[in-house]
Amino acid sequence: MTHLTLRSATPADVPALSALAIESFVAKFGPLYSAEDLATFLAESLEEGPIAAELAKSDRIYRLAEAGGRLVGFCKIGLTCGFPDYARGSKVMELKQLYTASDAMGMGIGGQLMDWAMDQFEARGADEVQISVYAGNDGGHRFYERYGFEKVADITFKVGQQYDPEFLFAKMLG
Repeated sequence: MTHLTLRSATPADVPALSALAIESFVAKFGPLYSAEDLATFLAESLEEGPIAAELAKSDRIYRLAEAGGRLVGFCKIGLTCGFPDYARGSKVMELKQLYTASDAMGMGIGGQLMDWAMDQFEARGADEVQISVYAGNDGGHRFYERYGFEKVADITFKVGQQYDPEFLFAKMLG
């Protein structure tokens, strides 16, 4: 496992966060979309403006993972329920994003960020955590299942004009 430094994100990190989010998303999921749908999604969700807006929200917390002075991963949690129609708890929070640089996969980054996120949820009194995962992301499913998450619903995720099949995973805490 590589030595990682985990730290909070600041507005100065937005360019690097955006670059990593775009690189990671395109490497993993880019071939699933038309160029137009992919460009629309990146502009609406992962470019610097949307990342800065998310970072400024009081109910969002980012944690960055750096190795050798380089951003190699990040995690974003939501302190409010993202999928209230499927909530089983009374204080539901959400793992919104967990991204690792494509050239840094398998280095334990995701696990360290996930451990941090789960500690945050517990410290903030969450009784359930939800995660939306692309239906075809078998590696992601296995990763979250190792943390005790289970599929609770079939949902969709919009990328441009395309609706992807997603699985909503959740875990009760406490």
